[in-house]
Amino acid sequence: MHALEECHAGAAKEFGYPAGFVPGLLDPDRATPALVAGPNGKTADKRYNVYRNNVTVSLIDALATVFPATMRITGEAFFRAMARFHVRETPPTSPLLFEYGRDFPDFIERYDYAQSMPWLADVARIERAWLDAYHAADAATLLPDVLASIPPERLCDVVFEAHPASRIVCSAYPAVTIFSANRASGPVGRIDTTAAESALVTRPMLEVEVRRLSPGADIFLPHLMAVEPLGKAAATASEHCPQFDLATAIGTMLEAGALTAIRHGG
Repeated sequence: MHALEECHAGAAKEFGYPAGFVPGLLDPDRATPALVAGPNGKTADKRYNVYRNNVTVSLIDALATVFPATMRITGEAFFRAMARFHVRETPPTSPLLFEYGRDFPDFIERYDYAQSMPWLADVARIERAWLDAYHAADAATLLPDVLASIPPERLCDVVFEAHPASRIVCSAYPAVTIFSANRASGPVGRIDTTAAESALVTRPMLEVEVRRLSPGADIFLPHLMAVEPLGKAAATASEHCPQFDLATAIGTMLEAGALTAIRHGG
């Protein structure tokens, strides 16, 4: 079975639609399914087309809600046209609309008409991470005093547990600056698009926070959150980024609430 057909079949099962009903909803070139009929067995093309249009529009609206900065960058008309192509290619597999759009940043990255905005996909990835952080489980954050209580000679072996809301998005472009400027309501000034930026997305309390990471911290923190010992994660970051500053990176992760506890060590 073709991957798209598998997706359609999964969507039909998840939403309780009969087989053959879903593929035509997202493909305007498909004929009305034979199982759809009006009174006295007459065809119901108009009814099905109305329903088909409503489904597509609702999914585009869902994407616009999840990716407001992306839409502000492109303009609404461009965004909705791009989203329509994505909807036809990738039907939903969950009845929860906030789950829809996980593949949208990857779609943007290969979308021909977005190639002049190479940072756009990474901005969308930060927006997706923002929503995932918003819906993540609650957890207490690691207090600085806990880390400070560990003897210096044992720090290298400390392993941490990441907060469920913590996300890192690395970009070769100033995606954090572009994201922040376009999530706000004010005018957006000129942004240098040559500098790489990585985002740390967390939700230490009730509000989701997005921080720009210092050089090397985008290497250090993913390793740390993958339960590598602190010493090994720091060595990897220093090896790949001479500008890496361990104290700054640790300060950022504690302030952001990116970690919940020390799993072992200390």
